[in-house]
Amino acid sequence: MKKTIYIFSIGEIKRKGNTLCLIKENGEKKYVPVSEISSLMIFGETTFNKRLLEFLSSNEITLHIFNHYGYYMGSFYPKTHYNSGFMTLKQCEHYLDYAKRLILARKFAEGSLRNMLRNVIYYHNRKGGLSSTIKFLEDASLKLREARTVEEVMAVEGQAKEQYYISFNTIIDDAEYHYEKRERMPPKSRLDALLSFGNSLLYVTVLSEIYKTHLDPRIGFLHATNYRKFSLNLDVAEVFKPIIVDRVIFTLTNKRMLDPSCYMEELGGVYLSEKGRKNFIEQYEDKLKQTISYERMRVSYQRMIRLELYKLEKHLIGEKEYEPFVTQW
Repeated sequence: MKKTIYIFSIGEIKRKGNTLCLIKENGEKKYVPVSEISSLMIFGETTFNKRLLEFLSSNEITLHIFNHYGYYMGSFYPKTHYNSGFMTLKQCEHYLDYAKRLILARKFAEGSLRNMLRNVIYYHNRKGGLSSTIKFLEDASLKLREARTVEEVMAVEGQAKEQYYISFNTIIDDAEYHYEKRERMPPKSRLDALLSFGNSLLYVTVLSEIYKTHLDPRIGFLHATNYRKFSLNLDVAEVFKPIIVDRVIFTLTNKRMLDPSCYMEELGGVYLSEKGRKNFIEQYEDKLKQTISYERMRVSYQRMIRLELYKLEKHLIGEKEYEPFVTQW
């Protein structure tokens, strides 16, 4: 199975035959056969040339760049190899027909809420004290059905997410991660830093999976298609945030896998340091590889994301109505 390569080193990436060669600042070289790579995520100060981009494009490898603070900056998205004018037309049709767009927006928000609810019920059964959050999320799921605009759908989801984040104060056994309110630009707390970094990783993971389908990442339904480059990956990520990103955060914090050196405070914000990002990515990759039962198969969460995209394709061509993935625990 191909894998994502994360690069933190300062150095240069070059093509060497059919292999990628990472030359570190101290001259150390590391070779990775291109056949083993699905995407590259670059966090370090790394240089490369046009020849490398041509090589990545011919091998259908996406490249994603993050800045000094771990924020996603952009992607080299090779020329789409699964071009489908028919699918693009269907995506546009479902976006421009407001009733059809609203149906999909509700489905993505529903998947998000139901997976948040699964997390809360799981921890309520272990620790108690979350019955009011469970009631709030159940009521929010009902309100979704009454929402008449995409903006109303987003408002219901936003209120539910705020209540859900408050439940982290019960789920996480560490006062360092006490939730007050969500702040993103810049993140003001350690919990904000974890959420921002994890969500960015998931957006990029979903984007890489979209590349392997006929879907166009520029046309979303819950998140408006506007001057933003990509929006479909944001929609699909909403379904998986609770069961991938949030569960990674629960593991890292409750098992005390992060210490003060995993964070840095700069420009009025709190960010993960290189050590913190590496710890997070290690757990994140483990979660993506974790397999679950789905329709009599064992599939990884990474594979589940691709299957979710295939379900969306079937909905768009009228073959089967899209139902978001909801975990069984």
